[in-house]
Amino acid sequence: MTKKKIAEYQSHLQDVLDAPEGPHIAALFDFDGTIIAGYSATAMLWEKIKRREMTAEEVVETINVIAQYSTGNMGFSGLMTGAAKFMKGVTEESYFEFGEELYEKHIARKVYPEARALIEAHRSKGHTIAIVSSATIYQIEPTARDLDIEHVLCSQYEVENGEFTGNIIRPLCFGEGKVIAAENLSADYDLDLDQSYFYSDSYDDIELLERVGKPRPLNPNSKLREVARKNDWPLEKYESRGQGKPVDYIRTIYATGSLIGSAIASLPIWALTGSQREAMNFSTGLFGDIATALTGCELEVTGEENLWTSRPCIFVFNHQSKADVMILAKLIRRDMGGVAKKEVRDTPVIGKLMELAGTVFIDRANAGSAIKAMAPLIDAVKIDGKSIVIAPEGTRTLSPKLGPFKKGAFHMAIQAGVPMVPIVIHNAGDVAPKNEFLMRPAKVRVDVLPAVDTSKWSVRTMNEHVAEVRGMFLEALGQVEEEGALEALVNEERATTKKTTGAKRTSKPAAVAKKPAAEKTVARKKPVIRKAAAKKMVSKKSVAKQPAKRSTPTTKAAAAKST
Repeated sequence: MTKKKIAEYQSHLQDVLDAPEGPHIAALFDFDGTIIAGYSATAMLWEKIKRREMTAEEVVETINVIAQYSTGNMGFSGLMTGAAKFMKGVTEESYFEFGEELYEKHIARKVYPEARALIEAHRSKGHTIAIVSSATIYQIEPTARDLDIEHVLCSQYEVENGEFTGNIIRPLCFGEGKVIAAENLSADYDLDLDQSYFYSDSYDDIELLERVGKPRPLNPNSKLREVARKNDWPLEKYESRGQGKPVDYIRTIYATGSLIGSAIASLPIWALTGSQREAMNFSTGLFGDIATALTGCELEVTGEENLWTSRPCIFVFNHQSKADVMILAKLIRRDMGGVAKKEVRDTPVIGKLMELAGTVFIDRANAGSAIKAMAPLIDAVKIDGKSIVIAPEGTRTLSPKLGPFKKGAFHMAIQAGVPMVPIVIHNAGDVAPKNEFLMRPAKVRVDVLPAVDTSKWSVRTMNEHVAEVRGMFLEALGQVEEEGALEALVNEERATTKKTTGAKRTSKPAAVAKKPAAEKTVARKKPVIRKAAAKKMVSKKSVAKQPAKRSTPTTKAAAAKST
């Protein structure tokens, strides 16, 4: 992320942007309430209850322990000890899997975009970034990987032979334990804590806040806010995640409903002119204007002229949010068709309206039927002069990181003989991240890149074209990968193409299979998060040994995978 892009959150980041550079300065972040809204432990508990993986007795005892901790009758050590005993005999691998599922369902959408930008600002200064949290690695690891944070210092359960023993490792990463963890990190990496930052929302972290030279209360609770004001510490509060305001719910409901309202408004045009196409064009543009206005989604568009100079074309965009639909409607406005998953067709009214607008619904699980279903779109381009809008990632991503590209849009461009126009959406997740119902006001940056000539493309050179266009997105997003990554991507695509269709695939552990797609397809250095955490807070004896074979997981989804 460039300094220009980071500057959107100028009020939060100016101190960092003006700070000196160098890895000797640490940027330490608490996790719950600081990087994410709310508490990951709460999400974990409710997910377990929802899956009925806790007995009634365990639920009652857990609630009792939490109540005692909340009223001050029990310390954090007692809370962790109470939680640890329920885990005795459970495999650690199953908890890593559970953490991945928890991230996908609950935690990814809770990451503050402002915190993400703050972390990127520190990275642009070359600072050493670490999460220092009382939570466990199972709650933190997927988010740390998403944010490219290598160092995770956290509380640990004792593990022997790949299973939890029911005990905890002391010292826990809480209170003075966080100071110990930070000083260990400082000793290993020659950090200057007197010049370093620590961001936290809780008075429980007062020891580390007082230890660093730049304490930064972030979303502070009342007690920390009071202390911060007495000490003249800078305060920040984010409101882009967590419990929304009533107006946010009203915005979301009305913006979604405006699709139907816009369609109704277009009926007189259809009736009087007999042109369904003109009616749909009017409805599409009107929906984009109304929905973005209602949600407070302000677009900052670069290269807007590229939306019109090469039509008909194949518009490709990176898919982060349900807000992408209204953003694209506002930008493209007319003569467009698209692709959506078949489940959307079953949505009352909206599914039918999208079908009338020229949307083709495909079954992602059946590549053959998907290719066949998209055939009419080629005719729509060649005969009707329509442009097609498609997300080559295939689905919404959990974070701004770009996923791997599928080839459908590229085959379509070759068959239709039209250019490809990349639409790079930087931060639609600020409006509504994946799995989030609410849409909130935000300024969304969009780059419309110049059209890509596809006249010399062929199926034989398809992998190079996919890598080339994806590289354009990566560069625009500021996610340019390490040297050699493009070549690695092309080579992997070629290897995949050469595989025989009858080859039997071997199963992979879920922790590997669920890595972000970008990590699977490019030669990037993966953050050694488990190792970093274990090195700081756990003795070598207690570091988890991964079993040679996958142990039976506790979660239902993971159990299904192992059978």
